[in-house]
Amino acid sequence: MGPAANVFPQPGPVLPPEHWRARATVRLARELLGKFLVRTRDGVAEARLITEVEAYDGERDLACHARAGRTARTATMYRDGGCWYVFLCYGVHEMLNLVTGPADWPAAVLIRGVAGAAGPGRLTRALGIDRRLDGAAALPPSGLHVEDRGVRVPKAWVRATPRVGVAFAGPVWAAKPWRFLIDPARVAELAEAPRFSHGNSGRGGVMRGK
Repeated sequence: MGPAANVFPQPGPVLPPEHWRARATVRLARELLGKFLVRTRDGVAEARLITEVEAYDGERDLACHARAGRTARTATMYRDGGCWYVFLCYGVHEMLNLVTGPADWPAAVLIRGVAGAAGPGRLTRALGIDRRLDGAAALPPSGLHVEDRGVRVPKAWVRATPRVGVAFAGPVWAAKPWRFLIDPARVAELAEAPRFSHGNSGRGGVMRGK
């Protein structure tokens, strides 16, 4: 486990599937930064701060798997938001996505990085995530859920860039700034200074709720 894996180890509220069902995938992707991905295996929970995400928003989004419509591969994306969509990339890497939006609006957020594991393939290897979780609810009984532990990442700490590896989508969709990540230097800062006061800690600081 990386040194930044459990910066704020105190458990927080579980964000239920209903939380992810708004038709607002880009906003929900940004909201995931600073939340905790919690993986439970053999009764042991491991929590990782979410540091990097990408939004994919419906059949209109030519970078999204759903651009070709409903298929056996993308069927999970058409479910109600709040479940996991896990697919194999290039026959090597398991990729973890959180389905968002109402049923029949195929959208999801790719979780590209967590503290201690930068990159979607490293993330799933580190947490033992594979396609057996595809379609599972983002709730503790599934072994994988999201918690709000009170961390609020300031806007100044967040970068918004085009998504990775989607040039095939054409100039409009490839340029969408729908990749969000916490400045890596700030992630390291969180690891080195794990205790912050409640509320607003000042300019550029982390806020933690009670």
